[in-house]
Amino acid sequence: MIILDGKKVSNDIKEEIAAEVLKIKANGERVPHLAAILVGTDGASMTYVNAKVKACEKIGFNSTLIDLPEETSEAVLLEKIHELNTDDAIDGFIVQLPLPKHIDEQKVLMAVNADKDVDGFHPTNVGKMALDLPSFLPATPYGILELLERYNVETSGKNVVVMGRSHIVGRPMSILMSQKRKAGDATVTVVHSRTKDLAEITKQADIIVAAIGISEFLKGDMVKDGVVIIDVGITRVPDETKERGYRLAGDVDFDSVSPKASYITPVPGGVGPMTIAMLLKNTLQAREIHG
Repeated sequence: MIILDGKKVSNDIKEEIAAEVLKIKANGERVPHLAAILVGTDGASMTYVNAKVKACEKIGFNSTLIDLPEETSEAVLLEKIHELNTDDAIDGFIVQLPLPKHIDEQKVLMAVNADKDVDGFHPTNVGKMALDLPSFLPATPYGILELLERYNVETSGKNVVVMGRSHIVGRPMSILMSQKRKAGDATVTVVHSRTKDLAEITKQADIIVAAIGISEFLKGDMVKDGVVIIDVGITRVPDETKERGYRLAGDVDFDSVSPKASYITPVPGGVGPMTIAMLLKNTLQAREIHG
């Protein structure tokens, strides 16, 4: 069983990007600039955004954090987005999800300039991705593809089961893995809360991407020997034995599944770090578009 080490691979990617930034600087050109908008004080969101800002500093990007209070109106948020859309110094930006309940997420995502949408969530970028045209790929699926490629995990002709159909992971993952690409050419099945006989389907899978948001849902008796496991989930599970009072768990029951797996991502340290690395890669790509 081989651990797909997202922490190590993401650090490799950051080093590659940092080398590109040094070249940009040596040419006397402007370094990439990533901005993030955070609305409210959601703990997980704050952690993610701070990690993104730190990663920018580490590789030599400029970064801007726009921190807005929970009660910020939709109109004010849309105005901030317009400012970033029209600011030539900003190559790409993200609006950290989830947003407070009174703000329409879809409206916000639609307002982001597609050429600066380094999260890859804008319908223009989703459409381009589906048509296999150059676009910003959603950072988490992009990170999973990169992880599979760098570990030379064979995907061509394999049965892939994607658990979950979210616009952020499940849906794009199912499209990307069916396309002609190195980590692609697979036969993909999407399962979700309405799927009947789910375990019968997962038992046939050569590769499983678990992104349903239910901690430790996928058990050892639901997979076959030699399966490749990509665990996208991350949930805080109460645990009295830990100093923080909780532990982080994925959508996969690691203890029962890992003995059967040929490759598996850990939680934490698997898909999470890759998401941030690919966001930086998208920002570098945005910098090339804007010149």
